Amino acid sequence: MKYHAKIREPEALGRVLQQARLLSGFSQRELAQQLDVSQRYIWELESGKPSIAMNRLFAAMRATGMSLSAEITTKDQDD
Repeated sequence: MKYHAKIREPEALGRVLQQARLLSGFSQRELAQQLDVSQRYIWELESGKPSIAMNRLFAAMRATGMSLSAEITTKDQDD
């Protein structure tokens, strides 16, 4: 199964990342270990915690008319 989402702000990106993680069967801690980052970093990403880089990225997207979309493919998806 595939899930699609339009991403217009950091919070939406975080929600999609969280859904992808959950559908992949990872806990925040497991994903953090795989990426060699802290569990808190994963939590901050998923919560859409404001950061200068993320705010500037989405401001640039809005200013240029760029859109961002995400697609999550579950493990049971036959390709």
